[in-house]
Amino acid sequence: MKIAFDAKRFFHNTSGLGNYSRDLIRILSQYYPENEYLLLNKNSSERGKDILEKENVRFVETSKGTLARQFKMGKDAQKEGAQIFHGLSGELPLKWGKEPIKKIVTIHDLIFMRYPQYYSFFDRKIHLWKFKKAAVSADKIIAISEQTKRDIITYLKVPENKIEVIYQGCHKAFKEEQTEEVIQAVKEKFGLPERYILNVGTIEDRKNLLNIVKGINGTDIPLIVVGKKTKYYKKVEAFIRKNKMEKQILFLEGVSMDELAVIYKLADIFVYPSFFEGFGIPVIEALFSKTVTITSNVSCLPEAGGKDSVYVDPENYVDISAKIKFLWENESERKRRAERSFAFVQKFNDEPIAAQLMELYKKIL
Repeated sequence: MKIAFDAKRFFHNTSGLGNYSRDLIRILSQYYPENEYLLLNKNSSERGKDILEKENVRFVETSKGTLARQFKMGKDAQKEGAQIFHGLSGELPLKWGKEPIKKIVTIHDLIFMRYPQYYSFFDRKIHLWKFKKAAVSADKIIAISEQTKRDIITYLKVPENKIEVIYQGCHKAFKEEQTEEVIQAVKEKFGLPERYILNVGTIEDRKNLLNIVKGINGTDIPLIVVGKKTKYYKKVEAFIRKNKMEKQILFLEGVSMDELAVIYKLADIFVYPSFFEGFGIPVIEALFSKTVTITSNVSCLPEAGGKDSVYVDPENYVDISAKIKFLWENESERKRRAERSFAFVQKFNDEPIAAQLMELYKKIL
């Protein structure tokens, strides 16, 4: 099979959609090396270079011109003889040639519909238009969770039989055993305390960091936060200053995947009370790291967390506080839940996910 991908996010996104794109192509090329995987974009980058070095993965420079991704990328894939085109981030090209080609699109979430307050009017309209076009044009839609599938049916009015739920995995760094030297180096580089709780993700309203900070106010529990700051950070910072919590909370940026894997592993508890997610990759990362997780009882997070994670009402910082304190003081409970969650998370491993993708590709052909 020859499969073409819209590789814009593969080459240019550092997190979320970029990680999804790179992981998907990495696992397909590893477990199904007999196929050819074409990465279409106007340029490549250093990101995903190790994947591009594989014999069965090839970069294809798309035709030049304004809106080439929308109007020329599909035809470029057809000229290369691709049998399937897979849009990895909710979009598909608008123009196609006469050669037969099957189309798949992955839709990660419809947060812009559920939480319009986080998006400008213009962004909401553009997103909805693109997603609707892709949903109509696609032969099959991949939803990355049952929650996203329900939202696609509700907001895009797509028939259920057109949608397949295929979960995503996480970066291989979280499944590796690091040496004592590496662990020690990360501890020293970032000045990590002996014990701490961890939160990972963009520092924005939806991720709800403020309620974690409120939850540990008045305790001596250290919190490490790894993520890019947005203007919401100012609100969190103001609370920290007002309550003199500066020494209790450490913000880290520019952390590599390998370093992040160590930071997860060393944490006593991972806390992720997000208001809404398409899937919640950080939860999977924590469970693979054998770190017990506290997350929200809403959206898809129970799908990612399984029955041995601890669930909270994200609106209620008192609930978050109580669950953090309970686990912080109970090592045996942390270990028991972490071990069981580690068994649960194996279903998000590379091989079963690659097999589901390949099955879908074969089915639509």
